[in-house]
Amino acid sequence: MDLLPFADAHAITVAGWPTSAGEVVMWCGRQEFPVPTQTITDWQRDDDVQAHVLVEDEKVVGYGELWFDAEEDEVELARIIVAPGNRGKGLGRVLVRGLLAQALGAGYSDVFMRVHPDNEKALRCYRGAGFMPVDAALAESWNAAQPVNYVWLQGDAEAPGS
Repeated sequence: MDLLPFADAHAITVAGWPTSAGEVVMWCGRQEFPVPTQTITDWQRDDDVQAHVLVEDEKVVGYGELWFDAEEDEVELARIIVAPGNRGKGLGRVLVRGLLAQALGAGYSDVFMRVHPDNEKALRCYRGAGFMPVDAALAESWNAAQPVNYVWLQGDAEAPGS
């Protein structure tokens, strides 16, 4: 498997992966279903966003982003999704570990992610990839400006496979 830079040509594939409006909310917090291809390509226009795709046997099977915050000296993993036919096979953990390795390789040791509190499958995946909950007071302060009380996780540079 390879973690490769996202190309605009991948957007149509990724846009088709969410299977319901509820899944779109869990994935990226948007209210539109299906997600327009242009929305995904527009996400790439932010200079602080680096998107990647996970490729297995020349087929794109996963997507995720790194949001770099040089001012805070941290990276957030975001908008992680695995193709519906490939879920439940451990590819989410592979994708998350690959993104964590990219962030650490870029010199950032503080790597976080936020997860919708109702997204139990994602929470299990990310914990399995070595992410652990941040301190409750920190999560509370970060959630003050958020639309929901996300579960905030921090990556572990020592996690297996990272």
